[in-house]
Amino acid sequence: MSGKEEVSGARGGLFGAGGRFKGGTDPIMEKFNESIGFDKRMWAQDIRGSIAYAKATTLVGILTPEESSTIISGLEKVHAEWASDTFVIQPGDEDIHTANERRLTEIIGPEVGGKLHTGRSRNDQVATDTRLWIVDAERDILKDIGTLLEGACEFATTHIDVLMAGYTHLQPAQPIRFSHWLMSHMAAITRDAERLRELIPRANMCPLGSGALAGNAFGVDREFLAKELGFDGVTSNSLDSVCDRDFVVEFLMWHSLLLTHLSQLAEDLIINNMLKCVEMDDAYATGSSLMPQKKNPDALELLRGKAGVALGRSVGLMATLKGLPRAYNKDLQEDKVPLFDAVDTVKDCLAIATGVIVTMKPNPKMLMKALCPEMLATDLADYLVRKGVPFRETHHISGACVRLAEESGVSIDTLTLEQLQNIDARFEADVLNVWNYEVSVERKSSIGGTAKARVVEQIEKCSAFAKTL
Repeated sequence: MSGKEEVSGARGGLFGAGGRFKGGTDPIMEKFNESIGFDKRMWAQDIRGSIAYAKATTLVGILTPEESSTIISGLEKVHAEWASDTFVIQPGDEDIHTANERRLTEIIGPEVGGKLHTGRSRNDQVATDTRLWIVDAERDILKDIGTLLEGACEFATTHIDVLMAGYTHLQPAQPIRFSHWLMSHMAAITRDAERLRELIPRANMCPLGSGALAGNAFGVDREFLAKELGFDGVTSNSLDSVCDRDFVVEFLMWHSLLLTHLSQLAEDLIINNMLKCVEMDDAYATGSSLMPQKKNPDALELLRGKAGVALGRSVGLMATLKGLPRAYNKDLQEDKVPLFDAVDTVKDCLAIATGVIVTMKPNPKMLMKALCPEMLATDLADYLVRKGVPFRETHHISGACVRLAEESGVSIDTLTLEQLQNIDARFEADVLNVWNYEVSVERKSSIGGTAKARVVEQIEKCSAFAKTL
C-alpha cells in the first residue's frame, strides 16, 4: 500500500484536520498512537477528574453554574454507560480522555461540552487519572494482603503444635514449629504492606491544574481540585507534575519485592509438597497429559515464576524514563500496560497464595520424620553452656560428638553416656534430656522465637495488623 493511500483517511478524534493539521493520519500511526485499548480502565477516574475540573472552572467564571450543571449531568450519563457496559468506543477515540469528551459532547452538544477542557491538558489529565487509579488499586491490594495474613494466622493457630525441620543452606538445622515457619513468610508480607502504605501519600498528590507544563492560565484553584478528588495535597511544580511517574516506578518496584516474597513462600511449599510434608488441595494443582499419577503444584510454580516478570516491569519502565527530557513525552504512555499488568498480577497472586495456604494440609508424621537428632547438636552445646562451659568450647565438643556418631555409623542420640564423657567429662546423666524436639523448640523463648508462646504472640500481632488494612 502506498503512503498516500495510507494517510488519506480523516484525522480522528477531537484533533481533526482544519486546525494545525491539513491531512489525515496514517492508519498505522493511529493504531500505534492510540491507548484506548488499555487506558479505558481509568474511565471512572477520568470522569471524576472532569467533574472536579468543571466545578473548579465554574469558580473562576469559565463556566456558568448552568453550564457546569449541564456538563456534570452529562458526565454522570457517560459514567452510567461505562458502569452498565453500554459505552461504545468509536474510531478516533484515541484514549480514555478523548473518548469521554467525545461522548459528553454528543450528549450535551459541542457549545457547552467544548468548554470543559479549557485550561486543561491531557498531560495533567492523564497524570491525575493515573494517580487516582493507582491509589484506588493500592488500597484494594492492602485489603487483599489483609485477607492473606488473616488466613495464614488462622492456619497457624490451628496447627500450632506441629513441628518441622528448619533449614539453612537447604541443610537440616534446628527443629521449629510449622506455624513459626509460616509466620516467617507473613512477617515479610507484613513489611510489604507497610511499604505499600508508605507509597500512597506520595502518589496521592494532585497534578490537575498544571496544564500542559507551564500551569493553568485561568487561576483554577488547585487546592480545591485536590480536596474534591480526595488527594492529600497538590504537586509543587507544573513541569514535574505532568512527567512525574515516580509513583508508578515505586509501585512496580514494590510489586517485584512482594512477588519475590511470594516466590520464596511458593518454593518452600513446592519442596515440602515434594517431600510429602504438605499436601496441596486439588483446587490448586493440575495433572499430567501423559502420567495419570501426577499432581503438579502448578499454582505454586506460577506464583514462583511471576517474580521474574515483575522485576522486568520495574526495570523496563525505569529504562524508558531515564532519557526523557522535561516535560511530557509520549514515551510516558508506556507506563500503563506494566502498571495495569502489575496490579492484576499482584491481586491474582495474593488470591492464589491465600487459597493455597488456607486449604493445604500439613502431614505431621512426615514433618516429624524429617527431623533428625543431629539437629539437636546446638542443644547439646547449650547443655554444657548451662553448666558454665564457654560456648566456643561447647561448640567444639558438640562437633566432636557429631563426628563420633558419623564415624560410628549411628545417630548422635544413641551415643552412650560413657562415649560422651570420653569426649568431655562434664557430660552427666541428664544429657539424655537433650534429645527431645519439643523441649528444644520450647527453649527458643526469646521474642520472635519458635517456642509456642512466642509463636502465639507473632500470630496475634500479625492478625491485629491485618485488621488495620
